[in-house]
Amino acid sequence: MGVVTMSVMLVQQSAWLESRKDRNSQIMKIRIPPPARGSALLITLLTAFVIGLALSSYLLLVANQNVANMRSLAWNSAMPVIEGGIEEALTQLEFNDIQHLSANQWTDLGNGWFYKSRYLDSRSYYEVMIQQVDPPIIVSTGSLPAPLAPSSSFGMILGSIVPNSAPACVRRRVQVNTVKKPLLPYAMLAQGKIDLSGGGVSTDAFDSSDPMFSTSGKYDPAKNEASGDVQSNSGQHDAINVGNAKINGKVGTGAGGTVNTGSGGSVGDLGWVSGGNTGIEAGWGSDDVNIPIETVQEPFTSGYATPIGGNVGLVTYTYILDAQIIQKYKLGSFGGKVYVTGGDVTLWVTDVVKFGGMDNIYIAPGSSLKLYVSAPEASFSGNAIANTAGTASSFQYYGLPSNKIVTFEGNASFVGTIYAPQADLNLKGSGNNEYDFLGACVVNTVKMNGHFHFHYDLALRKQVWKGYMPTTWNELNPNAPVN
Repeated sequence: MGVVTMSVMLVQQSAWLESRKDRNSQIMKIRIPPPARGSALLITLLTAFVIGLALSSYLLLVANQNVANMRSLAWNSAMPVIEGGIEEALTQLEFNDIQHLSANQWTDLGNGWFYKSRYLDSRSYYEVMIQQVDPPIIVSTGSLPAPLAPSSSFGMILGSIVPNSAPACVRRRVQVNTVKKPLLPYAMLAQGKIDLSGGGVSTDAFDSSDPMFSTSGKYDPAKNEASGDVQSNSGQHDAINVGNAKINGKVGTGAGGTVNTGSGGSVGDLGWVSGGNTGIEAGWGSDDVNIPIETVQEPFTSGYATPIGGNVGLVTYTYILDAQIIQKYKLGSFGGKVYVTGGDVTLWVTDVVKFGGMDNIYIAPGSSLKLYVSAPEASFSGNAIANTAGTASSFQYYGLPSNKIVTFEGNASFVGTIYAPQADLNLKGSGNNEYDFLGACVVNTVKMNGHFHFHYDLALRKQVWKGYMPTTWNELNPNAPVN
């Protein structure tokens, strides 16, 4: 029994082993198909294509952006070329009146326009025209090479160069309207310090050319306005010392400069000053003044005469300046009694200008005097200037660089202008006259001692001027004809 059982168990075990062996054999016979060999290559190629397409698109974008930037740069670069033409035209107008625009190699086109062109390099140039009207009109056209599209998508990246023979160019055109540039833009303008510490000093303005702001062309305190501006280019401490003066107008200094006002000083509009306010009204003071002041040049080199004296009526004059005989005179020493008649006269004095209390310059109605002074010092006392025309433009004082001091003293009123950029202006004395100083001044410094009412004539901005300055700027079609 035990043997039989053992035999059965052996048989069963053998059968189980056989069955397991067959199962393992079957398992071992399962085949896994090999992967497709072309799939990895295809995926690699597709990835490379996508990356290459993205890179190519990016490079094309960058190339086109560079072309756009270069063209934008050329477009903007045309403006300095245009401005070069405008500057040349303004220079021409500075030194030649509109009746002599053909000077300095400008071409008269015969239709009221004068033309000039100038190359700034081998390919960039401007063409500029001035229309002979008053005030003149300037048209400037700038031309410079235009960057072309690169020969390939990578041309700009690789730094392709436009051939010199390429005809393409950028052209822009600008029309500039002008106005006369005033030599006397403010009541007082100085390079350095302005000291108004004298007693009873005030400034305001009127307009002899406008009946709304004058009476028969004369100053009228009932028609004044707050344009008696006092300006200095100086950036120093106390560049303007207002003291107790009443400034019906604005004050301004150079960068960093300061304005000092005393306990009774007032700067502002008419209401502020007349209302008894002290200090500077908000918005009526600044420290950004930077006004170019031109040096006075010698008025002439030839064609002048030496004046002589004579009698006019019962008065004996030291010098008679008659514009009907000659308009230009020159003297070494100037003083005594002077008679100006016949129109506009120019006198240049080289050595001494001195007028005492009994001396004077009489300017007949309808006449005017431009006095150029290269003498180191000029002094006027008493009734030195008898300007019967009553307008400041009828007497114009111009100090050349060697003229360092200009002094007015006495109680008489002065009607005229002083343009002496290197001279120190001293205003001394004066009484209780409301009409102390009618006109304007541009000097190195100003020092007031005594009572002075300073009235700026706004008409001088149009009457006393040199050259023109731009007012409006309009871009035009560069390919259209200039009208």
